[in-house]
Amino acid sequence: LLSFVAFILEEVVSSCISCTALYFFEFVSCTAFLFTLLLLVLLSTTLHTRVGITCWPSLDFYYTAAITLLFFISSIVFAANNNGTDLEKTTMAFGFLAMAAFVADLVLAFRSRGFPWQTGGKPVSSNGGPVATETPAETEKLNTETNATQ
Repeated sequence: LLSFVAFILEEVVSSCISCTALYFFEFVSCTAFLFTLLLLVLLSTTLHTRVGITCWPSLDFYYTAAITLLFFISSIVFAANNNGTDLEKTTMAFGFLAMAAFVADLVLAFRSRGFPWQTGGKPVSSNGGPVATETPAETEKLNTETNATQ
């Protein structure tokens, strides 16, 4: 939501000194909003089972880390190259707030699952849900030879 607000505010900016910084910020905020919305729709419905990706927690972690870094860079570049209007300052503030929200998501993901490349021998869920454990082998057969001949 914060990335969407940053994108809308950036679109309202009418003039710029260095438009490259503004356009980079626009790209990052729009990408963050659209890809986050895509992940939200995929993971909140059964569509994620049809995509063929088996490592959703890793994908989410790496995506969030990349967007966090891009928001950090684009917000700093935009803060350094702007006209100093109130609208641009508000846009920068929402860029940094969106980055902080992505950092919070990374921290929560790390606390709940750890780093995706460190499983520690524990089974990893392929769809973000709880890990299914293997059922023990059958100890007693239901159909025996005596039942089959009768």
